[in-house]
Amino acid sequence: MAIFRRKTEAALLILAALVVMVALISLEISQGNELTGHVFLLIGGFVGIFLIAHLVISFVAPDADQIMLPAVALLNGIGLVMIYRLDLATGFSLANSQIMWTVIAVGMMVTVLIFLRDHRSLENYSYLLGLCGLILSALPIVWPKSDLNADAAVWITLGPISIQPGEFAKIMLLLFFATLLVNKRKLFTVAGKSFLGLQFPRLRDMGPLFLVWGVALVIMALQNDFGPALLLFGTVLGMLYIATGRASWLVLGFGLAIIGAVGVYQISAKIQDRVANFVDPVANFHGNGYQLSQALFGMSWGGVTGTGLGEGYPENVPVAHSDFILAAIGEELGLIGLAGVLLLYVIIASRGFNTAMMNRDSYGKLVAGGLSLTLVVQVFVVTGGISRLLPMTGLTTPFLAHGGSSLLANYILLAILLRISHSSRAVMEVSAGGNKWRRHKKKEKDTAAPNTEDENPHVNRGQTGQGFSGYGEQRGVQA
Repeated sequence: MAIFRRKTEAALLILAALVVMVALISLEISQGNELTGHVFLLIGGFVGIFLIAHLVISFVAPDADQIMLPAVALLNGIGLVMIYRLDLATGFSLANSQIMWTVIAVGMMVTVLIFLRDHRSLENYSYLLGLCGLILSALPIVWPKSDLNADAAVWITLGPISIQPGEFAKIMLLLFFATLLVNKRKLFTVAGKSFLGLQFPRLRDMGPLFLVWGVALVIMALQNDFGPALLLFGTVLGMLYIATGRASWLVLGFGLAIIGAVGVYQISAKIQDRVANFVDPVANFHGNGYQLSQALFGMSWGGVTGTGLGEGYPENVPVAHSDFILAAIGEELGLIGLAGVLLLYVIIASRGFNTAMMNRDSYGKLVAGGLSLTLVVQVFVVTGGISRLLPMTGLTTPFLAHGGSSLLANYILLAILLRISHSSRAVMEVSAGGNKWRRHKKKEKDTAAPNTEDENPHVNRGQTGQGFSGYGEQRGVQA
């Protein structure tokens, strides 16, 4: 039965559920609180939705990768634990909304898997998806702002709900560029002049790269945030390299990124402010540097092993449940805990890249590779922001941070990866089964038939079926 085919996933999901359950209960006890129904409601919601997801995947995508969903579930659970820990200190109830959005997002993932039976059907809507992606990217720029003092224009507000359209735009634009790269691959692989051992493309073939660069610059300048622009440009650049295998595209892309960043820095006061906080946050401790300074102090205090869950003061960092949830983890779980979280992202990305390599169609390869790459770039940008490797951005930590838009978009991303993974493994199993059948039939034939070559040495080897090349050449067929 299909339900018993995914034993590895089931075992790992049970392990993830146990980790989350123990963490929530121990956190409640460490704070001197009695165990209430609220904690068990969080645990029940978490366990229940992933149990349903596992059962549905067992029927609609039984051959999909069995590691990705448990790794994502553990990330989601760790985020839920940290948000609940912050709720205990601040008096908010953000864990309730996080579990609600988790249920909705996992439900969306399951829905996508049920209705998306073949990932190649997305290719038929690539231009529509590209247009929708551009519209969603521009929407926060023209949308009336509820907070005129907002640092970056990356949100839109619909009544009580705030949405980050860029989270959905990144997937739509990625699907569009995957189609473009498949259809125009020859255009991107034509070699121009050689310099320092690299074959650079012809100037007239660089139009799509300049287009993406221009769109990224406009987004960065108008949103006052380079995070979405860096995510878009970095992902497309990586997909170009995956499609062509030419390092010259990376060199050109990095050059354009530096030129664009310097140019926008000159005209955007808010980006200048973010760079100043990146250089020396303590110098502006009582202003815009307060958030980053507190995060750095907390992670420094946590050290290698952390202060212990519930024993630190991550609530001192403003918006720790969203922008700085990695800093909260670093403070209470230490460098070891933070490294463990990042390792989960590495596992998810590596399984995604493995799916891309196994897939046999070019579109599936680029989509799987691009989705995995966008996850890597986003985590790198967020981690770089809290560690002062990069200036802070408006991006959130996938599956971990509080936020409905991020959860919805990233679970859709996971659904597409699982669908491609299922298709890849199903084809491989069919191929392997066919080869096994052919080997079995050949063995039967060799056992039953006399060795005509020994009986008549003048018979051509191709006629006995023992030399595939000779067989093909004899009939004029290219082996």
